Amino acid sequence: MSYPTVGSTNIVNGVTTVDCQKQVRSWRLLRSLMELLIPRCNCISLGEHRIEEENYLHRYFYSQPTFISSTVVTGTIFGYRRGKVSFCIQTNAKSTNPILLLELALPTAILAREMQGGILRITLESIAAKNGMDSYTLLSIPVWTMCCNGRKVGFAVKRTPSKADMNVLGLMGSVIVGAGIISAKELNCDDELMYLRANFERVRSSSNSESFHLIDPDGNIGQELGIFFFRSR
Repeated sequence: MSYPTVGSTNIVNGVTTVDCQKQVRSWRLLRSLMELLIPRCNCISLGEHRIEEENYLHRYFYSQPTFISSTVVTGTIFGYRRGKVSFCIQTNAKSTNPILLLELALPTAILAREMQGGILRITLESIAAKNGMDSYTLLSIPVWTMCCNGRKVGFAVKRTPSKADMNVLGLMGSVIVGAGIISAKELNCDDELMYLRANFERVRSSSNSESFHLIDPDGNIGQELGIFFFRSR
């Protein structure tokens, strides 16, 4: 079966979108689409402050002896060109009650720069004793220390979806897997919004560690795009 070129798009209700189920066959091509949407112009560097990310991942995820559950959810990474990026988890693309909405400590331009390397790993840590988060369920924790591709970048904040957030998610309701742009006119503001939406495998390793892994359009689950939550004690 032949597939249309990566650059072709459809416009549905003001949303410019690429139907990845028909056109994009790998994370590499999905990443290429995001690079087309976010040109390589004057992206800001994250800096050189690195942490032992692989040690964190090995300690809290790869070496966990107990496997609790795995489900498939809809994950959306979105942000205004001149704003910060948010990460939303829903049970499905049309859900009106997100499981999680997190504002990340990353401007959209920096996310684009990080994606150009082919791997995007975001780790989010909460220190239970220090922050008094022992009694919270993991995804209800309000503030996280965030690292992106091994660099500490600040804090991610859990927030309640606003009317504007729900409007954006509603406009993307017909998109199951794809990357695209919602115009400023459609959003009734002065900035356009870019998004990447895909299925993610949600893996709960323990009450203190959970992760989300992008499932590419062929159904493969890899480590190219992963978001890791862990509560350390």
